[in-house]
Amino acid sequence: MDLNKLMARAKAILLSPKSEWPVIAGEPTTVADLYKGYAIWLAAIPAIFTFLKMSVIGTSVMFAGTVRIGIGAGLTTMVMSYVLALAMLYVLALIVDALAPSFGGQKNSIQAFKVVVYAYTASWVAGIAQILPWLGMLLMIAGAIYSIYLMYLGLPQTMKCPPEKAAGYTAVIVIIAIVVGAIVGVVVGGIAGVGSMMSGATYSSSSGDDDVQFDEDSTLGKMQKWSEEMEAANKKLEEAQKSGDQAAQEEAMKAVFGAALGGGQQVESLTPDRLKSFVPEELAGLNRSSLSAERSGALGLQVSTATATYSNDSGREVRLEITDAGNAKGLLGLASWAGVEGEREENGRHEKTFREDDRLMHEEWDSNASQGQYTVVVGDRFTVKVEGAAESVAELREVAEQVDLDGLADLRTEGVKN
Repeated sequence: MDLNKLMARAKAILLSPKSEWPVIAGEPTTVADLYKGYAIWLAAIPAIFTFLKMSVIGTSVMFAGTVRIGIGAGLTTMVMSYVLALAMLYVLALIVDALAPSFGGQKNSIQAFKVVVYAYTASWVAGIAQILPWLGMLLMIAGAIYSIYLMYLGLPQTMKCPPEKAAGYTAVIVIIAIVVGAIVGVVVGGIAGVGSMMSGATYSSSSGDDDVQFDEDSTLGKMQKWSEEMEAANKKLEEAQKSGDQAAQEEAMKAVFGAALGGGQQVESLTPDRLKSFVPEELAGLNRSSLSAERSGALGLQVSTATATYSNDSGREVRLEITDAGNAKGLLGLASWAGVEGEREENGRHEKTFREDDRLMHEEWDSNASQGQYTVVVGDRFTVKVEGAAESVAELREVAEQVDLDGLADLRTEGVKN
């Protein structure tokens, strides 16, 4: 296995997909070579980081603290999910090949396997993010959605389907992939699903791939723009590397990072003191008993967070957390673009993600314990989360609205550089 070749291909398909897909389509290869030289290595990423999250770092469960499963169970889950993920590639490739004539394409089992394997790159790489709270989940969603977009770009090149039929072809494959993925999840002991709403996309087309344009306000339209920004940033990075100018390379790398996470922008998150000013001294009729704020910049991902606890003598406690996503604000916007919504109810526990008044909201409520959590995304950049005991989740929402949400929204462009 040539590691340099693998990394170069992964980088190219993620940052310059329009120019890389014709290269991929023209390469002679075999299913075995695609497995040995690419899939078995990248598919290991989400499996390994799932193990780290479940058995080493642990999962934060509302009002229960950090929960970890045993090392043995974690290793078993890792191996099973890895093996089944590799098998799933082959199953999906058979489906892609079988569907080709229905969308004006040409059947070719090798090309079908190519489009499945390389489209999965974004989702595999994003598997690293599952060890991160909240923003990590959004990054994984972003990876899944970008994989869908990569497949849309690759089908006309690999399966020779007309560009105007690529969206429908992709949508059918995605639906099948979700079903197959759910089955895999059941086998390894848990179900995880990511949906993508593509019904709002409209497009026009003529003779070539470059002529296909989605409605700029649709999910795929915004994803197309995002891809173009990433490709442009990558070209600048390549030029800087050729020049040998270290400073230029660092700036170009920041541009690539900004395109990937910040929607083509570099963002300096608010200072801790600035964010603390949005934390009220009193909330839900309770006095503030603790307050902390910090700004971190690990791996170039600058994020600011302010947290506070409110309590009274009777033992009631409410916690508030305000986060400025900083450079990762593009991920929050992406969650909004993709229509990430859903609802689940089980054993007195209710969870719901929805949009209202141009804001993305998430609710969790345990009716047995009369406790819950309410989170709102403001200005596609800030998150405000309230957690604690209450009469209902509606009460927690009212508490969150005591924070100056409009004031936060007014700061959505502060510290932003194109």
